[in-house]
Amino acid sequence: MASRSSLVYRIAIVVGAIVLTAVVSMATTLAVSNSIEGNATAINQAGALRLGAFELLTLASNTHAQQARPLQAAVEDYSARLSGTSVTRTIPTPLDHPLARQHRTMLETWQNDLKPALLNHPLGLPVSVSLLEATENYVAEVDELVSLLEQRTEARVNLLHVIQIISMVFSVLIVIVLFLDLKNRVLRPLRKLVSIANAAGKKDFSLRANLEGNDELSCLGQAFDQMTAELAESYQALQSEARDKTRELEKSHRALEILHNASRTLFSNHDLCTGAVPMLQELETLLGIGPIRLYLHDRNATEAVEAVTTATPERPFYCRDHHCTACLVTPEVYEDMPVEGNDGRRLMLPIRTPGQLLGTLEVWYPARTGLSNTSRRLLETLSDQLATAIFLEKQITEEQQLTLAEERAVIARELHDSLAQSLSYLKMQVARLRRLEISGEQQQTHGAILDELSTGLNSAYRQLRELLTTFRLKLDTPDLLTALRQTASEFSERLGQPVQLQYNLPLNTLSPNEEIHTLQIVREALANAVKHADATEVTVEVLFESPRVKVRILDNGKGLPDGDGPPQHYGLIIIQDRARTLGGQAQIRNRDSGGVEVALTFVPKSRHTIFTQVSAS
Repeated sequence: MASRSSLVYRIAIVVGAIVLTAVVSMATTLAVSNSIEGNATAINQAGALRLGAFELLTLASNTHAQQARPLQAAVEDYSARLSGTSVTRTIPTPLDHPLARQHRTMLETWQNDLKPALLNHPLGLPVSVSLLEATENYVAEVDELVSLLEQRTEARVNLLHVIQIISMVFSVLIVIVLFLDLKNRVLRPLRKLVSIANAAGKKDFSLRANLEGNDELSCLGQAFDQMTAELAESYQALQSEARDKTRELEKSHRALEILHNASRTLFSNHDLCTGAVPMLQELETLLGIGPIRLYLHDRNATEAVEAVTTATPERPFYCRDHHCTACLVTPEVYEDMPVEGNDGRRLMLPIRTPGQLLGTLEVWYPARTGLSNTSRRLLETLSDQLATAIFLEKQITEEQQLTLAEERAVIARELHDSLAQSLSYLKMQVARLRRLEISGEQQQTHGAILDELSTGLNSAYRQLRELLTTFRLKLDTPDLLTALRQTASEFSERLGQPVQLQYNLPLNTLSPNEEIHTLQIVREALANAVKHADATEVTVEVLFESPRVKVRILDNGKGLPDGDGPPQHYGLIIIQDRARTLGGQAQIRNRDSGGVEVALTFVPKSRHTIFTQVSAS
């Protein structure tokens, strides 16, 4: 049970008293207001009864004997109004109540005096004295009923005023008592406690509250006194520790600024070297670590693939900008770094999203100084930023691939529904012309024309089918390498001989659009080799010769006539158009050893970005 001196207990009593006063006031007010509900309507209806009585009197004097029925109907209607709920619901239930007695008197006057007098009055004759007296007596009874209703309503309203005044006075008294108690038990102790807090803020721990009692503020004052005593003892120790923490926080603040700028750079600049290497090098200088390397995981490789490094004596194999020297250092500088065999230790941090490992961040640091917990947390934050950036761009890349595939599918459907059907129709018309029996000197010319039309239509139809197959092609595999392997397997079955594949592109070197065009050029070249070359050996090479990508399709077939492709060969034209789209060149020539070589060379437009380093794993 709470102590009676408790502030909460005392405030609860006061609040309870105020609530009880409010509840009682509202309950009595509701009861009184319910008791006078409908009185105004009853008073208005009673006044209308007076007017109705005089209207009946006028109707009785003006009605002829042949029109007795309207008077009787009016009397019956008036009787129904007397027994209506508008007046009767305001009459109290007790029979001895003045309102109930007056209501009965009014009804008896109507039933016994006025109603018989109206019905027995000769129609068409002036109003008699007895009828007029009966009407006036009835109206007097109605007036008395209205007067009683008004008095009852005014009495209830006055009662409401008294209840409200009593409740307001009682509430004001309770609030005054509460304020006085709060002043003595809350405000004065709080002033002392605030003074102690202000003094403690100025590093003065000599003040004491010296509060006596068992309430909450007294206990708080005693706790303040104990706290200031302990603060005075520990203040000196905290000052020394704060200076040490300040230096560490300054370093952490600077590192967080670097990470903040890195976050903006990673999401705005898709070039990995330009966006990440300067930031990582600045972080190395601040934390006294390095070098840092980023490895990304590829399901097609047994080991993680290096994607970026902050320091290396030789240009990395994946580098495409030979004018960039951001990560290049001299061998002498590299030998002084804390790497393997040079007093260096390695920290491996995973770059991952929930349920998916995207890569690894390798951090080297000096063994003699170690790596603080703050530095480790900062590096973990960096790995989380890299993981988020990689995952988001991976989704963007997948959406781009899906968009490209949908666009090509739409074009394929349009070609199939329009041009393919038109060509089929023309082939049928040519077949009909062949059935016509043409004789005479035009027979040979007619046959030659039909042969040319048939040959042209068959060629156009075949080229259209190849185009539809190309447009319906999509990269629904994790990367270009897997798609090329499936393509090689497909054409190996059609050729009857295995198609050799050589591939050494760094992880996701090409954008989705560049992958699509490269794959389609390879498929077109393989289709030509299978259909026209009569080859027994076909090789596909996709090589990275920094900063260029070189694609070669070689066969040992019969080669091209006169060392060049047919001027109107649709597939070769498509290859040239796609090469120009990639910003490169495509050369189609006979090989010295026999066969045809299709060579594509271009520089990828997409830079080596953070996000497109990761294959779908």
